[in-house]
Amino acid sequence: MSAIPAPSPQPINELPAALPVTRWLDPDESGAPPRLAVFLDYDGTLTPIVNDPDAALLPEATRQALSTLAQRTAVAIVSGRDLDDVRAKVAVDGLAYAGSHGFDILHPDGSRHQLATELTPALDAAEAALDERLAGIRGARVERKRFAIAVHDRQVDDPDDRARIAAVCAEVAADHPQLRPTGGKRIHELRPDIDWDKGRAIDALLEELELSDHRPVYLGDDLTDEDGFRAVLAEGGWAVVVRGEEHDRPTIAQAVLDDTDQARELLEQLAAALPGTDTTDA
Repeated sequence: MSAIPAPSPQPINELPAALPVTRWLDPDESGAPPRLAVFLDYDGTLTPIVNDPDAALLPEATRQALSTLAQRTAVAIVSGRDLDDVRAKVAVDGLAYAGSHGFDILHPDGSRHQLATELTPALDAAEAALDERLAGIRGARVERKRFAIAVHDRQVDDPDDRARIAAVCAEVAADHPQLRPTGGKRIHELRPDIDWDKGRAIDALLEELELSDHRPVYLGDDLTDEDGFRAVLAEGGWAVVVRGEEHDRPTIAQAVLDDTDQARELLEQLAAALPGTDTTDA
């Protein structure tokens, strides 16, 4: 597929509905459904955002939808979570998993590769600084991932404390130039400062799994998912944003789902529409 420019961002609440999928699942020249490669964020997309990240458990109906879809087409989870964490929570065989925003990738055949392992000491030092400087803020949580550090403020009620958390994260990032600050829904993150993100991970998976003849689809909900949207759109694919608690944030996605229940419905509809898809010769 030839690359196409990403569309101009528009508010989420102005996007058309992604359901039913038949409105955009055009058949190929032979009249058969297109071959798809489905990429999915986890938090806020497959399971609702919750105050405690450990409590973000995948509904069994969504797990079944993923399992059924994976028997019909290529499916990958692309998450900011640690790979082992998101893999354990999804618990579906036959998928590819990209954790830590793509710094840690596991193929369905069990092969695994990681980027920026040399920057572990910088992450260790930044984690220690954040632990020390945020220790006095009630509700602040520093979560160390293999290739990132997440600071959650969803359980911090005081706006001044939330502002302090943001300032400390920026200061620690400035003290560690090998890392770069990013963010999302009530979260601040420090990641290795290299040219890599969810979009680059999707590009890598399309190449490594030999899916160049598949139409990529990406479902996500947060700012970090815009990189994933950009990657699939460049390949003539489809970008779908899950609205969740945000309604007017600009996005380059083409269509919207209201919540994680609708995301499950989309997976179910895709599985029903692709009865003959076979990925064994992809």
